[in-house]
Amino acid sequence: METVSFDVSALNEQQLADLIAYHNRKYWEDAAPEISDDRYDELLRALKTLNPEHPILEFVGAPVVSGSGKVLHAQPMLSLDKAYSLEEVTAWALKYIRTEDEELLIQPKYDGISANFDGRVLSTRGDGVTGEDISDKLPLIELESADYRGPLNRPARGEIVIRNDDFKNLYSRITKKGGGSYKNSRNAVAGIMGLKDIADMLRQGARLTLVDYGKLSYQLPFRELKQRWHEIAAEIENLPYPMDGIVIKLADASYSVSLGSTAHHPRGQIAFKFSGIRRESKLLEVKWSFGKNCLTPVAQIEPVEIGGITIRHATLHNIQNIEDKDIYIGDTVVVERAGDVIPYIVEAKPGEHRQSCLIENCPGCDHPLERRGPELCCVNPDCRETRLQQLCAAVRNIGIERLGEPNIRRMMTTLQVRTLKDIFELKKPEILQLEGFKDKSASNLLREIAAARDVNDYQLLAALNIPNVGPNVAKMMLVEYTLDELRQLTVEELSGINGVGPERAAAVHRELRSQAGLLDELLAAVRVRVSKGNSGNDLPTICFTGKMPEKRSYYQNLAKKRGFEPVDDVTAELNLLVADDPNGGSSKLAKARKHNIQIIGLNEWLGEETAAAEPAAVEKIEQLELGF
Repeated sequence: METVSFDVSALNEQQLADLIAYHNRKYWEDAAPEISDDRYDELLRALKTLNPEHPILEFVGAPVVSGSGKVLHAQPMLSLDKAYSLEEVTAWALKYIRTEDEELLIQPKYDGISANFDGRVLSTRGDGVTGEDISDKLPLIELESADYRGPLNRPARGEIVIRNDDFKNLYSRITKKGGGSYKNSRNAVAGIMGLKDIADMLRQGARLTLVDYGKLSYQLPFRELKQRWHEIAAEIENLPYPMDGIVIKLADASYSVSLGSTAHHPRGQIAFKFSGIRRESKLLEVKWSFGKNCLTPVAQIEPVEIGGITIRHATLHNIQNIEDKDIYIGDTVVVERAGDVIPYIVEAKPGEHRQSCLIENCPGCDHPLERRGPELCCVNPDCRETRLQQLCAAVRNIGIERLGEPNIRRMMTTLQVRTLKDIFELKKPEILQLEGFKDKSASNLLREIAAARDVNDYQLLAALNIPNVGPNVAKMMLVEYTLDELRQLTVEELSGINGVGPERAAAVHRELRSQAGLLDELLAAVRVRVSKGNSGNDLPTICFTGKMPEKRSYYQNLAKKRGFEPVDDVTAELNLLVADDPNGGSSKLAKARKHNIQIIGLNEWLGEETAAAEPAAVEKIEQLELGF
């Protein structure tokens, strides 16, 4: 399943649950989130709509930390239910307030690691009932409460964070284990809490802060909530801590407790999530960047700092968004940065001198642009920039990881490459004509192109760049029909496939016909693995361990194309373990030796001899290809 780029409306209950579970692991266990909080919350809301009782909605996440044992909390530390608008907050309150004079507490929602200090032991929230003892981190942590700032030497319950000023001043010179600097304060907190030895952090002067949840509270009756909301939210956003929202509680603690809790959250509290801290800037210019099917407006703004990051660019999404928000060059714009993704413009305030940012002709080929719904598109089939982006997208979908936009641009200029078929036909002397390629790098690229000839049918369909049809949607279609069968279906029949719908069906029907020649050429150049009737569960499994030159996902994608199913853990059923050092002493290597699992080195697996070391994979591919 496509885990980063996805269309929530096209996913069923199981797919939503699987994606949520995947991103829970990336966020809590790996401390390497791949999507913004907004996108994650979008998944939660979609699943809640389909099945409010799904057990994964009760999941209470906790980061992986280095601790010294389990701690049973005297009082559970549950997560909070979420709201995304003042209307949702109001709806929650109306379920529980006894009168309009019911008092509410409004507090910041800090973005760090929830923790409890009972005066002796410091522990994480964990699963809400049992946490991890992290008392060894106490020398790094100071407490901030309503009337105290200093060493953590008294009971407190709150969030371990790095203050914004500390991150800017201290962490600019603090290096993490293995070298390099921390990208943001939350990653720094998670990284430090995962260390077994904090001596180096102490030496570098690292400092963490436990902010008591009760440090700052605004108390007001429910009837004043609406009129004071924006004033309080603005004050909270200017506090010197990383935050991702606002907590609203019933002030009467006894009454709140009497309402009870679900397995996930107390009923007497709710969290309002804001996407990120907003700042004002000035819109200086708009540049239109090319995508595979449309042009995207990108705002250039006066530099502004948001969450410790200097922002100079923000997305404007599409022409419809520009028109709806009445955005002009010269306007004062409100910029929001949602997590670690590209900032965007929330609203615009008319400037003194305003200039339209809309264009009528393609900046690449000067052909008149065409409006298609909310998008602006270049319909010139010979537009070089559009063809470049389409080919880049096709290469990504087909799985040639090393081939990025600069080299594809060089291939188009120097070698007259136009389609995937042309890339599959490249020879070594041709690649050596490209700037930056030597014998070894050319050989590596050729090996990867050759590996990409073994392709899943849904990758091939996604490589046609049909609007709104990525690998995830393509896979749903090809589980029901083979590619040949799909080409014979009417628009109505295509519309009947789960998650497709009339608009997407029309696009698929149109493009399968207009690109029939290209598709036939590709089918002649590759070996296709068919999805229909194959769950993928019978593929040999592979696991990777150790520090490797590329991201782990690179090798996992390569393994998929070679007929393996990548897994994260070593079990007795594992078929192959690939290690950076096969003679190392990691726990995965120890388990593999215990279960007599085949172990090979990364270089050997990547090399020409890999085919001989993968008889199970080759056999499986041959079985899948029977009849093609």
